[in-house]
Amino acid sequence: MTAPVIDGWFTVDDGTAHLLGTRCSDCRTVYFPPQTGFCRNPHCDGEDLAGTRLSRRGTVWSYTNACYPPPAPFVTAEPYTPVTLAAVELAEEGIVVLGQVKDLTVEDLRVGMELELTWGPLADGPPVWMWGRP
Repeated sequence: MTAPVIDGWFTVDDGTAHLLGTRCSDCRTVYFPPQTGFCRNPHCDGEDLAGTRLSRRGTVWSYTNACYPPPAPFVTAEPYTPVTLAAVELAEEGIVVLGQVKDLTVEDLRVGMELELTWGPLADGPPVWMWGRP
């Protein structure tokens, strides 16, 4: 695999993608993307944020498609191909993670549907996490 689109946010081990987050050692709040410095939970004074791999499955919280290319400096393939996006709730961590959807369209998706973390290349080449069928 080439270098990921955002270093330190996910990894691929033996073809399996994992999101990388942080967990507060005091209150156990989980963050994605990874945080540094101090816990953002207003009820916690913790400053020890340990790296953690997040669960790989979740349920669709919301979804849409991006029919128009984003503005520069974002690089898109020519011609632009619309992409499907899903906000997936990781029940174990209690957070929602947005990502591109692989091999599914908005017609295939439903709120509450289970998706699993995978990965693939963006239009300009670097790999990124994606959501797909379990």
